[in-house]
Amino acid sequence: MKFSERLYTELQPIWRKNHAHPFVQAIGDGTLDKEKFRFFMVQDYLYLIDYAKLFALGAVKATDVETMGRFASLLNSTLNEEMSLHRQYAKKFGVSEEEFATAKPSPTTLAYTHYMLHVGQNGTLADLVAAILPCMWSYWEIGKELNEIPGASDHEFYGEWIKMYSSEEFGQLALWCIELLDNLTDGLPEKDLQRLEEIFLNTTRYEYMFWDMSYHLQMWPTDE
Repeated sequence: MKFSERLYTELQPIWRKNHAHPFVQAIGDGTLDKEKFRFFMVQDYLYLIDYAKLFALGAVKATDVETMGRFASLLNSTLNEEMSLHRQYAKKFGVSEEEFATAKPSPTTLAYTHYMLHVGQNGTLADLVAAILPCMWSYWEIGKELNEIPGASDHEFYGEWIKMYSSEEFGQLALWCIELLDNLTDGLPEKDLQRLEEIFLNTTRYEYMFWDMSYHLQMWPTDE
């Protein structure tokens, strides 16, 4: 069994919780409060800034030119294409570029990205890939699932998001990352596989927390 198959099988219960989260379900049926999605867009933008840094670390840790080039390409496309599209899409929700520039991360965003950066900086390339994979893999799975709902991909506000993450192009990115993890874990001892599974589990948990944070508009607690 490939390591990715092991992960997919063993962690299916928490994956299904992510799919079943009210935020995700409300995207699919078009009932999500736009203010919640607006909050999500801003926090997701801040998340992408640090996510791009992980692609840079991937290029540093890679041991072959092809993998280095792929991570470098992902870094470039994230910074210069995806984040630009993100800003354009967010205008539908009244988010200005100035708001993006001055936004502060929520506790969950900060914890999630700092955990991935800690793993990426201090661990192996396999550790880094295990940390970043749940985001792209679960978004692809969620996108495909929501795309099957009649009319969901045509929704005025959420259809574009569904189309993006259910697309073949995004799926190819997830599949490349899955294959890379499988190649990196081939022949590793069980203790290393258990460590990687724990990393993957942690960022999968953070994915749920990110949906939950967005649904409840959670920022830092105040004294008010």
